[in-house]
Amino acid sequence: MSESGLIPERRSVAAGVAEFAGENHEYYETEFKRIQSKTGFTFSWNMAAALLGPVWGALRGLWGFFWTFLILELFALVQIGRGLWGDLGAEHIARYERLIANISKREQQAKDLVAAGDQADADAKLKIAENLKKVAGDVKEQAELASQEALTILVTGLVLLVLVKLVAGLYANFAYEKQYLRWRANKPVQSGLKKSSGWFGIFLMVAIWPLTLFRFTVADPDGKLSALTNGFLGGRLPITEFPVGKEYFSILAKKGDAGFDWLATNFSDVFDGITKTIRTVLDGLEIILIDTPWPVVMVVIVVMAFRLAGIRVAIFTAASLLYLAFMGLWEISMITVALIGAGAFLCILFGIPLGIWFGKSRRAYAMAEPVLDFMQTMPAFVYLIPIIAFFGTGKPPGVLATIIFAMPPVIRLTALGMRGVPESTKEAAVAFGCSKWQLLRNVEIPLAMPSIMTGINQTILMSLSMVVIASLIGAEGLGASILEALQYAAKGQGLLAGLAILFCAMVIDRIAQGMYRKKMEGA
Repeated sequence: MSESGLIPERRSVAAGVAEFAGENHEYYETEFKRIQSKTGFTFSWNMAAALLGPVWGALRGLWGFFWTFLILELFALVQIGRGLWGDLGAEHIARYERLIANISKREQQAKDLVAAGDQADADAKLKIAENLKKVAGDVKEQAELASQEALTILVTGLVLLVLVKLVAGLYANFAYEKQYLRWRANKPVQSGLKKSSGWFGIFLMVAIWPLTLFRFTVADPDGKLSALTNGFLGGRLPITEFPVGKEYFSILAKKGDAGFDWLATNFSDVFDGITKTIRTVLDGLEIILIDTPWPVVMVVIVVMAFRLAGIRVAIFTAASLLYLAFMGLWEISMITVALIGAGAFLCILFGIPLGIWFGKSRRAYAMAEPVLDFMQTMPAFVYLIPIIAFFGTGKPPGVLATIIFAMPPVIRLTALGMRGVPESTKEAAVAFGCSKWQLLRNVEIPLAMPSIMTGINQTILMSLSMVVIASLIGAEGLGASILEALQYAAKGQGLLAGLAILFCAMVIDRIAQGMYRKKMEGA
């Protein structure tokens, strides 16, 4: 095999550099040998890179170099422009002129009051005018100081530009030598000097530099550009705003309203059925948790925690429930538990099967991933709007909002756990005669269970985080107490209610996690 690996024609460094660099390859052969023969810093100067800057990087296909020095040189040029033609004191002068106009107005008002015989009010106006004169004097002084800084800024910009050019010249050969090594390793990088890349780099510079310099160096750039365009686009062509108006936004917003209204009208029976189903589940949970005397509920939960998760979880559960009872938060806490429990239960009920499907089918997961991204990243306040439009307000819509927000973690982590099951283990199970159902139940799900339990944990915690947000659409419970505390700045009430939410979520999570750990220890 040849020295270069897969490409036999790259036999020597000299021949390789000549093929790679193209024009001026003798210079690059010398510089690459110098860089490769020493460790640490080696002086290597590239005059073309220093003079042309980002254009050289574009010609040679070094786009990281191009963007770095495009930005650095632009920053230096902005300082030079501010020093040469930037009106540094423009804002202060404009403020000074406004103050002078205000002073003249106050003095005229004082004269009119004196003529009307109201000396007291006239003196008050004159007093205000005197105070404004002091402020105007300070502003004028600030404007003069800002104007005097022009030379300093100009010199700073020139020094920065020289430093950037020096750095570009010193760094260019090192960057190009790294690209040469990637090329020898058969990586897809540009070799030689391409004029098309250079023209593309110049196009980017022309698209970025002039408008940016104009924006950051000229006083009132929008006004000056409007004058240059002579009334084009309604008399203004703003630099900082897209010139199209907001009429498209209004049209699309109206279309969205009409679409929501059509769905709510034509599918009202479906939405009502979903609401009634969730309300039935919530009513059943609230009958068990609220109508039953709290000591009975507490004993049952503590015993369940002991049997499922062990003595330590049972002690923590008892302490948490006693806090809720003795703080007078039992009823609203149980409403919150019902909301969290219903939301988390439905997330797990639908999320784990979907996660198993997505873990076994990459095509299905690829189709579902954008939906999961939307559910997880869209702000909760945004999807509260269609929920209110379709399902109204109250507890069931709060549960639905919780499902949308909290289901993605259990789906993603279940799919991750399923994909993490070793192929060799599955092949061995099939070789021993496992059916697909036996493989899923006895091999894949047990091995994926740590990831699935992590997903359940995240779903419970995210269901908790939706409690306060759901209270905005009429969901009751501890979220309503925290919302009230926010409205009236009741710090103590908000803290105590927040601790109650924390304890509720921790009890649910500790029982679920402890049950899994105890099962694994027993196995």
